[in-house]
Amino acid sequence: MPTLTGPDRLLRRVVRDGGGWTVLLAAVALTGAAAELALPATLGLAVDAAVRGDGSWWPAAACALVAALMVTDVLADLAGGYGAARATALLRRRLLRHLFACDVRTVRRYPVGDLVGRLVGQAADAGQAGTAVVLGVVALLPPIGSVVALTLIEPLLGVTLLGGLALLAVLMRAFVTDASAAVGGYQRVLGAIAGRLLEALGGARTIAAAATADRERDRVLAALPELRGYGLLGWRLLARASARTAAVGPLLQVAVVAVGGYALTAGWLTPGQLVAAVQYAALGAGLGAMLATLNRLVRARAAAGRIAEPLAHPARRDGTDPLPPGRGELRLRGVGVRAGDGRAVLDGVDLTVPPGATVAVVGRSGAGKSTLAAVAGRLHDPDAGDVLLDGTPLRRLTPAALRRAVGHAFDRPVLVGETVHDAIGLALPEESARPPADDAPATAPVLAAARAAQVADVVARLPEGFRTPLADAPLSGGEAQRLGLARAFPAERLLILDDATSSLDTATEHRIARAVADGGGGRTRLVVTHRATTAAAADLVAWLDGGRLRALAPHRRLWTDPDYRAVFAPGGDAR
Repeated sequence: MPTLTGPDRLLRRVVRDGGGWTVLLAAVALTGAAAELALPATLGLAVDAAVRGDGSWWPAAACALVAALMVTDVLADLAGGYGAARATALLRRRLLRHLFACDVRTVRRYPVGDLVGRLVGQAADAGQAGTAVVLGVVALLPPIGSVVALTLIEPLLGVTLLGGLALLAVLMRAFVTDASAAVGGYQRVLGAIAGRLLEALGGARTIAAAATADRERDRVLAALPELRGYGLLGWRLLARASARTAAVGPLLQVAVVAVGGYALTAGWLTPGQLVAAVQYAALGAGLGAMLATLNRLVRARAAAGRIAEPLAHPARRDGTDPLPPGRGELRLRGVGVRAGDGRAVLDGVDLTVPPGATVAVVGRSGAGKSTLAAVAGRLHDPDAGDVLLDGTPLRRLTPAALRRAVGHAFDRPVLVGETVHDAIGLALPEESARPPADDAPATAPVLAAARAAQVADVVARLPEGFRTPLADAPLSGGEAQRLGLARAFPAERLLILDDATSSLDTATEHRIARAVADGGGGRTRLVVTHRATTAAAADLVAWLDGGRLRALAPHRRLWTDPDYRAVFAPGGDAR
């Protein structure tokens, strides 16, 4: 048995995801195909009965078959629509769940707009696979049945129809091969344009300030000619295949009618059998109408290939161990991280952060500061070495235990949730994250975190306080940073701040630094910074240079080194 590729395996699963609706579609479509095959023979018997002058029930049977075809058409549309919707929803959930389970470095390989295109557009195309496969298989039954029926009526008629069907099959195979490449290319280029567009919209202020709107528009749409080329190629292939099948179909019917007419004059056929033969010839030539179903299947397979690509990346495995007792000692042992091009971002880093201490991480741009912060809280795993919290490797901890113990705050936080309360309580247990049902402004943990981050007064001035929708909250960069800090503050053992106070004024940063140092029951703090004042306030400074730990010492001791002082000089660090 040939090995199924990623897209084919995914398509098979999507077909199963249609569930009972796909089964119903198959049953209804098979019933319709059986009625369609029975109708010509029934009409032929009705004609022969009329020629003989016999009263019979064959005309009534033909009417019943026509009614059955109408009912099956309606039910097939209903079952196909519901099955595709169910399969699409499950596929989107699977892709989204997998993306969240993957290493953050994996997700960053794809532009956000491209992933949105796969999740929205390509998932909908791939979700049509069940309908396309069932209707495609069932569409083969009338032509095959027509060949059998014509062979039983007169073997020469069966041979004539079989020859024409073979020619149609060759034409449609060529269409599938060529159209697959065109549709795949179209979807790929469309994803690239979507990625550039979302990137440009995110930097709209920068583009406006630089007065480069026209240049950015040209950059976003640079691939438009290629997209147009793939689109035109797809339509040309479909038009060419339609024209060929449209030409072969009538010629095939004429050939069968000609052979049937000869057989009638030779006495091999009755008039009713000739009527049935003409009807079966039309059914067999209808194989060309399967082109639309094939086109849908081609789109579904190309879309499945686009979705299977991110699904092929392994998901990060969650641990099963609870967090043992401890005070928040962080240890990095031989940690190494490599970029996609093989360059070492971190190389053999050994670092111990004592429980309850504040360690500032400094270094020039590209030294690996943010990467160290990411592996310290298991935003992604290192390629070499291990990271331990209170003696337990982070990869062995359950997600709940890890997030309860470790909090992250970033220089450009993304606020997630419907309201401000949701954004602050994102990492809290559900009962604390949910807004209170009474008139209280916020749950106690959310309110405490907001006060520690010096953002409670900002939230109080919003139209609906903590219940204000994020979309309606006019926040400055510094206020958004403080909300990100509030989200991280409930962590029990380790607080990781990745340049998370860069947009704050000096007074607010000082108050937050005091809250970080004094609050939270002596949590360990790992602070990525580019400010000498922040490094001076830390217990220890981890100085990174070229992905290696150059020194771990108090700021005042390192300050005697001119290379260390150069890190804080203008242009010495670019975050």
